[in-house]
Amino acid sequence: MTGSRERLERFLATDPGDVGCDAAMAVMHLYAELLAAGVDATERYPGVAAHLAACGPCAEDVEGLLALVQEDELPPK
Repeated sequence: MTGSRERLERFLATDPGDVGCDAAMAVMHLYAELLAAGVDATERYPGVAAHLAACGPCAEDVEGLLALVQEDELPPK
């Protein structure tokens, strides 16, 4: 029953503004580009920010996209 209780506690702690994985994935590339540009992406996409705070896999995906965007902005060697 411990697993069920943990899942229930995670569910109850979920931010009601959390848009979920599918919606976050749909705009994740835009979110990463805003972050790379120094724009407060949480202001434009608050539901995505709420989701990323709760979903480790999606947060890792944004970090990867951000690294790629920032790498693309570097001058060629």
